[in-house]
This record gives sequence, C-alpha cells and structure tokens, in this order.
Amino acid sequence: MSTVNQALPHEDRKKSLWFRIKKHKLHLLMIVLPILQFIIFKWGPMYGVQIAFKNFKILKGIEGSPWVGFDNFTRLLTSYDFAQVFGNTLILAIYNFIFGFPAPILLALMLNELRGKKFKRVTQTLSYLPHFVSWVILTGIFMDVLSPSRGPIAAIFRAFGADPIYFLGNPKYFRGTLVVTGIWKGIGWGSIVYLSALGSVNEELYDAAHVDGCGRWGRIWHVTLPGITPTITIMMIMAVGNLVDDNFDQVFNLLNPAVYSVGDVLGTYIYRSGINNMDYSYSTAVDLFRNIISLILVVGANTVAKRVNEYGLW
Repeated sequence: MSTVNQALPHEDRKKSLWFRIKKHKLHLLMIVLPILQFIIFKWGPMYGVQIAFKNFKILKGIEGSPWVGFDNFTRLLTSYDFAQVFGNTLILAIYNFIFGFPAPILLALMLNELRGKKFKRVTQTLSYLPHFVSWVILTGIFMDVLSPSRGPIAAIFRAFGADPIYFLGNPKYFRGTLVVTGIWKGIGWGSIVYLSALGSVNEELYDAAHVDGCGRWGRIWHVTLPGITPTITIMMIMAVGNLVDDNFDQVFNLLNPAVYSVGDVLGTYIYRSGINNMDYSYSTAVDLFRNIISLILVVGANTVAKRVNEYGLW
C-alpha cells in the first residue's frame, strides 16, 4: 500500500491520506484520550524533574529555586536510610519476580486445560475480581483474616496446637505476606494476556503431538510453552523493568512501624520525603534515580532476550 501511495502524485496522496482519516475517524477518536492522558500525566510532569538538581523552594517556584547540581544524588547515595530502603526494594522485587511472574502463566495453562466451558468461565471471573478491589479495602480484609486474636488463620493455628502468627506485624513473615497477597490480587488479571496468546496456538500442532505419543504434559512442554514464548519474553522484559517500581499502594497500606526494617521501600520512602518532610528536591532525585535504574534494566533485559531467543520489545 505504501508503494502505491509513493507512486501517486502529491495531491492524490493527500486525498488518499484524508480518505483514510475519514474512514477510520472513530478509531482515531478512541486513541485521543489515551494520548492526552500520556501527554498530561507522563510528558508534562517531566518539566518538574529539574528540581532534582535544585534546592526547590515553593515560594520561589521551579525557575527561581537555586541549582545545586548533583548534591541531592550524593546525599541519597551516602544515606544509610536510602541504602536500607533500596535493599528492601531489591529483596522484595526478587521475591515478586521469582514467585509472582510465573503465577499468571501457570494459571493460564491450568485454565487452558479445563474442558468444562462454564466452569472455566466462572473460574476466570473469580480470579479477575480481586484486581478491581482497591488495596485500601483489601488491607482491612487482610487485617481481619490475618489477625492473631480473631482471624480464621489464627483459629487454624490454635486448632493444631500452635501459637498464632501476626503476619502483618512480624518482620520475619511480612515480605512473604506481601508476595502472597500481591499474587492473589493480580494473578487473574495477569493471566489474560497469556490466555490470549494460548488462543493463537495452532490446534494442528496439538494433534500432531498427540499422534507422536505426547501426553498432556508433553503437549504443554513441546507445543503450548513454545507457542507463547514471545509473549512470555515480552512480559518478562517488562517485569524486569518494574523490579524497582514497588507496588506502592499495597506496601503503603499494609506497612506499619513494626515492620519498617523489612517493608520500607522506595515508594514509601519517596512519599515520606516529599509529602511528610516536604523535601521535594530530594524525593524527586530518589524517584529519578529509580527510573534510571528501571530504564537500564529494561534495555539490558531486552538485549539479553534478543540474543537468547530473538524476541524483544524493539
């Protein structure tokens, strides 16, 4: 189509472009709001990134605040609090990646193997529901469920003669609690993309594998997984890029002073520095540092993926 357009005179190409715009005007209208949202909430705020290199004063504004160069970055790199918070973020990110990333894939594979369509739809719907419940509500639910005095989990412990564990107040179990509750909330929603990828796997490949003597596990290993490898690779690259982008809503609502030593992450640290302490320059520097790390991780993961299996984001 592009070759034909290049062969057309300039006026004809303009008419052809205008014709396509008119033809797809509803589709183009649908992307206007996402583009505006991206410009307003993603590109627009980038103007304020410069306060990471300034001693920002509210009354003086961004332009009137004095430049301090890399002083804020030097401060964060030499701060004990930042080192501890960054370590907590990395540990929690590794846990989430090891246990959280495969979870939607496993759920999608199990749902794909279900034969009863009605039961499959009901299971999918139930797995999606937690995604639409805010962490504010879920925090109240988890505080009751995991309560060592009145929660059902504590009752189970007592029934077996064991002492109840306060999962939300014990540093030993808090990170595990974050990982498990995060998986429970997002596993159904995360499986959607893999279920879509599974729908595009050629059914003839399953028949051929069955003829060759492959059982159910063999078909999953030799047909299903290779068929969704491009999707898994892309999602893995994005997950690696989000390693230091902690789930602020979850951690902020579940965090309490008893588990600060293991649960305080970059998101909550930035919130306290910027909102509570009104140290806007320093909090912006921390957030910019986190975004730079994310960019490096995405580029690195994409490069490795391209060399390993030739799939990537670009």
